[in-house]
Amino acid sequence: MSKLAGDEFKQAVYDLTRLIPCGRVTSYGAIARCIGSAGSARRVGWALNQCFHETPPVPAHRVVNRNGLLTGAVHFSSEAPMADQLEAEGVHVVENQIVNLERVFWEPWTAAELMDNAEL
Repeated sequence: MSKLAGDEFKQAVYDLTRLIPCGRVTSYGAIARCIGSAGSARRVGWALNQCFHETPPVPAHRVVNRNGLLTGAVHFSSEAPMADQLEAEGVHVVENQIVNLERVFWEPWTAAELMDNAEL
């Protein structure tokens, strides 16, 4: 994909985030690279901060920073904290940090390859 603007960027972020399997996480930067916008990790975060009322839902709680920190946790409601949602899916979190990140990290390129093959 080429560099996306505005709503196209946001929609690409939402579409890819919806593919993250339950019990797995990926990073803002991995999403940005996968949609052709390397270097736009913060922009991915801003897009996800606007997704809380989207239909179908966007599992933004499954996106963390490259070190596994729950940097977006401040944007989640007190009724559904980011860490609680991850723990409910079997992702262990200690002090806003994913434990064993390498074990639960999901590579978005796998999904992109699957989507490309499905379009053929």
